[in-house]
Amino acid sequence: MGSEKSDTAEMENGMVKSGRIKKRLKLAGAVCVIAGVLLAVCGYAVFCGLVQLNNPSKQRYPVRGVDVSHYQGTIDWPVLAAQDLDFAYIKATEGSSHTDERFAENWEAAKKTELRIGAYHFFSFDSPGESQLKHFTETVPAFDKMLPPVVDFEFYGDKKVNPPDQESVCTQLEVMLQGLEAYYGVKPVIYATEDTLQFYLEGRFEEYPLWIRNVVKKPDTGNRDWLFWQYTNRKRLDGYEGDETYIDVNVFCGSRDDWELWSGNFKME
Repeated sequence: MGSEKSDTAEMENGMVKSGRIKKRLKLAGAVCVIAGVLLAVCGYAVFCGLVQLNNPSKQRYPVRGVDVSHYQGTIDWPVLAAQDLDFAYIKATEGSSHTDERFAENWEAAKKTELRIGAYHFFSFDSPGESQLKHFTETVPAFDKMLPPVVDFEFYGDKKVNPPDQESVCTQLEVMLQGLEAYYGVKPVIYATEDTLQFYLEGRFEEYPLWIRNVVKKPDTGNRDWLFWQYTNRKRLDGYEGDETYIDVNVFCGSRDDWELWSGNFKME
């Protein structure tokens, strides 16, 4: 009889423990489901541009601008310019032969606004620097108070997985940078991701202003200063009707006085 009592008590204790474990598992499962839903909602909000991972202080970075291309379609420049923007960079060329289909239209319309404007070239790893330089200078006419040209230097296609030779790429990039400086009379700006900065530019071309891209957090450029920071590629603004819903937004590193001093120095006519 005594042993039967002991066995029954052990069975009851086991059932209680089993019930507790099941409750804990259910609770853990519910927590995982809730966490998954919250993560999905947050991811959707970021993807749709409803939430920005970066939100630089307006007090610290008061000067802001956009960069655009044909992806934004037809741009109503007065409407776009009225949204607390100071500058715009417009895609002009890519490689040795491609011209952005909306460059001429954007260039002339943007010049009629109060925005300071400049043009950028998407650098090709597969094309000589000399021919890329020629293509850009033949496409982009200089005018008074135009911002310095920009070379967009980032990986594309499979280049990140199979990066081209450092020395040969940097040789062609140097040809283009030096040629732009000679033609326009100002040092061009290099736009880079942290990947291309670390792989190709570390310890090189430090005399050229840097425009860095990091849409997740404040950029890490080591000991190198940056001039512009592209902090988001998923901003929604009014004034464009292209296939691309979003637009890139950037900040200038400095005060409004710094901006006026820097941007007011260029006379390229």
